[in-house]
Amino acid sequence: MEQTRIPIFPRSVKGLYRRIKSFLVILAYSVYFILPWVRWQRDSGPTQAVIFDIEARRFDIFNLTIYAQDIFWLALFLAFAAFFLFFVTGIAGRVFCGYFCFQTLWTDVFMHIEHWVQGERPARMKLAKSKWTAEKLFKIGLTHFLWLLVSFSTGLAFTLYWGNAPDLIVDVFTLNAPFAAGMTILFLTLTTYVMAGIAREQVCTYMCPYARFQSAMFDKDTVIVAYDSIRGEGVKGRHKPSKELIKRDNRQQQGFGDCIDCGYCVQVCPTGIDIRNGLQYQCITCALCIDACNNIMTSVGYPTGLIRYSSENEEEGNKTRILKTKTVVYSLILALIASAFIIGIATRSAIELSIRQIRQPFYVVLSNGDIQNRYDIKINNKTDKPMTLSISLQGLRGASINIGHFDKVKLEPGSSKVLHTSIRISPKNLLTENSNFEFILTDVYSGKNSWKHRANFFTPNKLIRN
Repeated sequence: MEQTRIPIFPRSVKGLYRRIKSFLVILAYSVYFILPWVRWQRDSGPTQAVIFDIEARRFDIFNLTIYAQDIFWLALFLAFAAFFLFFVTGIAGRVFCGYFCFQTLWTDVFMHIEHWVQGERPARMKLAKSKWTAEKLFKIGLTHFLWLLVSFSTGLAFTLYWGNAPDLIVDVFTLNAPFAAGMTILFLTLTTYVMAGIAREQVCTYMCPYARFQSAMFDKDTVIVAYDSIRGEGVKGRHKPSKELIKRDNRQQQGFGDCIDCGYCVQVCPTGIDIRNGLQYQCITCALCIDACNNIMTSVGYPTGLIRYSSENEEEGNKTRILKTKTVVYSLILALIASAFIIGIATRSAIELSIRQIRQPFYVVLSNGDIQNRYDIKINNKTDKPMTLSISLQGLRGASINIGHFDKVKLEPGSSKVLHTSIRISPKNLLTENSNFEFILTDVYSGKNSWKHRANFFTPNKLIRN
């Protein structure tokens, strides 16, 4: 059944969790918008600290350079992120949604803009219901203009990660930027504007799959934002404060709970739910309702914590268990993935070597009786320094190698070469039809760094018998 959307006008609130959210918003925006402008000196390549250069097929992240063939690192990173999300969700619920999700962070900024232009919740509600006047047109128009400005800045900042920021931003504003850059900025501008400004809580409620399957990761020890219904409801339920029911002792004697039914917790909720109705999939665990309730409890002289982070076990008077089978298994998986990732980076080779034997034909018998095999050797220099390599053989006695008119291979930083190579050998030096040997590439200048690759040398059976 289709349901008409009810507009939500979240009220501002002060408190611990609001300060945490504000700090994380400022931190996230600072990193996102400033990072493309941070310079980083390298021996070669761009001087931008973080840049994803698709044309050169390399990602530079400070001192780490990732090439297209290192895609398994991305797979490990994504696997770690997924299991870490499961791990955190099992312990602290949707804390990622409440504090770290891009949708939450950008929506929070858009709400601050709306509050700054249109006023507090009652003023915004009144403005929404009023007829169109010059004042309403100005405030609504200014709000949407600022939303579009932030959205455009978001798209522009993202694009700056894919090119040299000082040059690319000039190209953007002089309309000389590549078509892909312009379309990316336009796409992100529109999606940010729609998601954070128009759709808002509907993204979390209807579009995000995480809201739907999160409950599968919850258990009785999962810490979530919870309302203490026993304390809040008492025997007779909630009751607004009155002259006779303002003091807590009087309320308890008459069977009423501590909840004064002010509705503040509902008014500050960005998804518009009432946390007093229990856990709901719309809840993003932002904890603003905790701040709101604590402020009210303090103002009337009641103990805080009527709404708090708690688990089902805690609500039943038991201890919340963090160390359990599920968290231990997740921890081991995360440690394994992190170890593989770190070891992979620490032991990465300076070059990538692949050798393909030309098999049409497998071999050629030359006029002098020597046997020749041909190979394509592809070498990628995965460093930011030039490299000069020599190629030799091991395991083929008396064989000679020909790599053209050069005896050494020079590779620029991040470049690759394919060498068309031939190997010749006299049949008397061969012992089997299929001889195994190794190509050895050695760094000419250091003389210490070398790389090996196993290959086969094919020859006709009758020549070996003779």
